[in-house]
Amino acid sequence: MNTNEDSNGAYYVYGFTPAGLVPEGAEGTTADAGACAGLFNAGIDEPHPPFFRRSGRVAAVLSRVSQSEFCGSPGEKNLQDLAWLAPRACRHEAVLEQVMRMGAVLPARFGTLFSSMASLESFMRLHESAMGRFLERVAGQEEWAVKGFFDQARAESDWLAQWRCEKPCRTDSPPGLAYLQEQSLRLQAREALDDRLAKVCGDLESELSLVASDMAPRRILARERPEAGREMILNWALLLPSAAVADFRGRVERVNAQEPLGGLAFEVSGPWPPYSFCQALEAEAVSEGAIRER
Repeated sequence: MNTNEDSNGAYYVYGFTPAGLVPEGAEGTTADAGACAGLFNAGIDEPHPPFFRRSGRVAAVLSRVSQSEFCGSPGEKNLQDLAWLAPRACRHEAVLEQVMRMGAVLPARFGTLFSSMASLESFMRLHESAMGRFLERVAGQEEWAVKGFFDQARAESDWLAQWRCEKPCRTDSPPGLAYLQEQSLRLQAREALDDRLAKVCGDLESELSLVASDMAPRRILARERPEAGREMILNWALLLPSAAVADFRGRVERVNAQEPLGGLAFEVSGPWPPYSFCQALEAEAVSEGAIRER
């Protein structure tokens, strides 16, 4: 390590952006990072503001941190401590969002460290072409999310009431037959509800594919509040040209306004850094100086 890199120090990388977007005077080292402090609210380690480091066509967004906060037993303990993790995850996200205002960004995962500037630059040279292609792909685009929530009990109750009006059971049937008829009616109503739900979601996916450059499914999250009764039934990430965002939001709002099914609602959030569309860089290609990528 050079003279301004202590044995416990490391470089925390937030992500990468085209080198041509780095403002004049905003590229630095740990010694002159203050030159671009005004571009960011704060870094992971508040006393050390983020700065840029160019290598070829790509620039890293990084800041100085203490390696022991992220590595070894203390690091593992910190990463399990929500009180420690939450504010730093928010700062990580805030830095990326500030870079997004300038242009394209390739986000790094939380906790990506390099032991020295030399190891980071080696990594960037190795992956310059892949990172450059990604940044070209996402230029002028944003990641947005659409989540679908469904109150199954409410929908089944509403749907069954509607189904009974359309297909009433005989009132003069013997008790045993009446029971079987009721069960058959409930089964038919549930199957029809499932078909209708699949159609609504499929139609929305087709609608959104008309304006999105790309779509990717994301993990369905568990119900946050069981008492709310709503289950997440879909979770999509969309890569959208900035000019298409208003159209995209309008399409989702129109589906919600039509209320195709009681208990069904679609929620939109964004813009986000394009995490869902990043391709992992080859692990075996990471330079020996890379401490960790979480």
